[in-house]
Amino acid sequence: MAEAYQRHTGAILIGALIGLFSGGFVGLLLGGFVGFFISRALKGMAKKVNPQLLFFKASFSVMGRIAKSDGRVTEHEIQFARTVMSQMRLDELRRKEAIDHFTRGKDELFDLEAELRPLAILLRHRPDVKLMFIEIQLQAAMADGDISAAERQVLERVFRALEFGNVNVEEVLARVKAQRDFFRHGQDGGDPKILLKDAYAILGVTETATDADVKKAYRRQMSQHHPDKLVSRGLPEEMQELAKEKSQEIQAAYERIKSARRS
Repeated sequence: MAEAYQRHTGAILIGALIGLFSGGFVGLLLGGFVGFFISRALKGMAKKVNPQLLFFKASFSVMGRIAKSDGRVTEHEIQFARTVMSQMRLDELRRKEAIDHFTRGKDELFDLEAELRPLAILLRHRPDVKLMFIEIQLQAAMADGDISAAERQVLERVFRALEFGNVNVEEVLARVKAQRDFFRHGQDGGDPKILLKDAYAILGVTETATDADVKKAYRRQMSQHHPDKLVSRGLPEEMQELAKEKSQEIQAAYERIKSARRS
């Protein structure tokens, strides 16, 4: 209880001073209690509408819903969730929270739209953060290979719930697939022509695009995935590393295209 009061010391003192001047000693006591309860209520409300907390919660619960959508959660899907947790460097408590959210999402009674409604409101004018959310879910859906019809239905519901508007799920999916393939082919020392094709797909342009259009697409992608900007707009700080990796992939794709065009 003492720790609870310490967290609201400022509000207690302000309330007590106001009470002292308006009601003497009794006012001091009453003002202190009022300040404490108002501060606690406001902090509780702030926690509920915190975009970073909502993003974290929804990320893993929706991940669980996607994994369970086709009837069985595969080891690849579980491993993807674990990999995300590792990349986020979660401590034991936060990892347990993430697992709990993932497990809750697997429940047949899980209400996807209700889960995403408050996040959609908070991110209404933050399209880059919404895009990062759907990219994480697309990666989760591809964890065990191709996206199944059931997984696609869940993803389409996510798009509608978050009010993506004119953003096309197929376009985003193509970019995420290209990022996955670009990494895999690069790790395997793959065919330069295939890697170049993946690089163009990551930027969302074709090989016939002008240099100016390629640069424009690159800058747009980098702006959408800038780690610091995403965190300031609601991306959990723990997920900053995920945004950094995407930025590095975009940078690598652009450098490969530039190198190919110079030769």
